[in-house]
Amino acid sequence: MSVLTPFRTLPGLNEATAMLVECEEEFQQDLAVTMVDRSPHLCVNVRLLKKLPLHIKHECDRTPRIDLVVFIINLTSELSCLSAEDSLKYLDPGYFLGKVCFMVTNARNGSVPPERLEKVRNMAASHHCPLLYAETTPGGISNAADRLLTILKVAAGLVPMTTALYLSHLSCCKVPSDIDPD
Repeated sequence: MSVLTPFRTLPGLNEATAMLVECEEEFQQDLAVTMVDRSPHLCVNVRLLKKLPLHIKHECDRTPRIDLVVFIINLTSELSCLSAEDSLKYLDPGYFLGKVCFMVTNARNGSVPPERLEKVRNMAASHHCPLLYAETTPGGISNAADRLLTILKVAAGLVPMTTALYLSHLSCCKVPSDIDPD
């Protein structure tokens, strides 16, 4: 088992690679297909994982570099939240400089405990990462794919005059501090 590092290999020309990490794989497959279909002028590779770490035999075979790691968290499942939290320790700190984001599904579900959403918000805020919300409908999946493709292009260095760190700073999740009314 090893830590995933962001700059192990050189980038490809007009190529970007995203890694989608989701414990339950319900939303992950549809999102990956939509991301590849919606990027005709860019070679988008999408790797699908249930959790990190990568096993050593897979680490050696991994030829493209991973430009963006997306943790997809289904709020109706406690296991999904715990899996993402456990996987974070297998990322090199360099990934938290604009190459990680969190995506939440089922946030509008009435049976979701509010503490779970707060836990995910705190996780994203503590790592200075964007937190995206997505619907599991076909329209929601295509909207989520468009947002992820925008972030992926920046993280891969394909957008001139913009860096992943700058985009991460603009879109990172911030948890409001308790304001004392006195």
